[in-house]
Amino acid sequence: MAVFTPLSDAQVAAFLDTFDVGRFTALQGVAGGTENSTFFVTTDRRKLVLTLFEQGEHEELPFFVDLLDYLAEHRLPVPGTVHDREGVALHSLADKPALLFPRLPGRYPESPNIAQCRALGDTLGHMHVVSQHFPGHRPNPRDLHWLRVKHHKVLTYISPSDQTLMKNEVDEFESAFSQHAELPQGAIHGDLFRDNTLFDGDRLGGIIDFYNGCTGELLFDLAIVVNDWASDADGRLNPERYDALLCAYQARRPLTQDERELWPLMLRMTALRYWLSRLLVVYVDPPAHDLTPHDPERFRTILHARINHGALPIPEVNR
Repeated sequence: MAVFTPLSDAQVAAFLDTFDVGRFTALQGVAGGTENSTFFVTTDRRKLVLTLFEQGEHEELPFFVDLLDYLAEHRLPVPGTVHDREGVALHSLADKPALLFPRLPGRYPESPNIAQCRALGDTLGHMHVVSQHFPGHRPNPRDLHWLRVKHHKVLTYISPSDQTLMKNEVDEFESAFSQHAELPQGAIHGDLFRDNTLFDGDRLGGIIDFYNGCTGELLFDLAIVVNDWASDADGRLNPERYDALLCAYQARRPLTQDERELWPLMLRMTALRYWLSRLLVVYVDPPAHDLTPHDPERFRTILHARINHGALPIPEVNR
């Protein structure tokens, strides 16, 4: 979250007139983030978040609106969009697409504990059960096809050994996944790092920033979470956080046999996905705004740890 397009109190007050949310009282820009302008808005009745979309495919915004509303209707802790008096959520403000959300409680955990990992695993499992029935569709923009096409763009910027590693990993992924039936699919978050969650103590108050959301393999989403939430500084998996996440997740949605077999490889594939996407931002496609890119080295470290040490056993859960 950040502010790239400033707004005045008068602009926001006029914007809120379309909604039944109360009288405008305060506006605060939110620092941080890389893509959109975000503001905390206070009225005499409630606290809200206003987002202006600075980049990306704006025609895809209805998918995100529908997904958030669908998950909120199913009692997931996500910020379902605020609709105006005519039932419309997506508006324009300062010549940018704009959405209004309820402000959810809490802050993200920099070092998640076991209880927080358990809470996230439970909610993600619940979300994946529900999201398999979501009727909207958006192809996964960071799937295996993307890896195959995009990894060539960074090869000249990395060492010969890393070039070989990246090429070999993509080849192995293609070979292994082609030998299995299609894995369970549904709407996924696609970027569920710890800073896209809000915790009030050990209670998960919200999952936010669904703008990488898409239709994809549920295992892909779970692997992104585990690589971020359950990796130690050296990239190796932390057994306690790993078990807490996977036990809670599987109590909601047990993994299939194909998912179990492909799990170690999926952890590697999602590690490569973030190593590559961060390399692309550093060397090929820098952000539109003057921001410091994420360090690609973190996911190179995680990838090496997954290759050298594999995945920990998937815990068995009695339902």
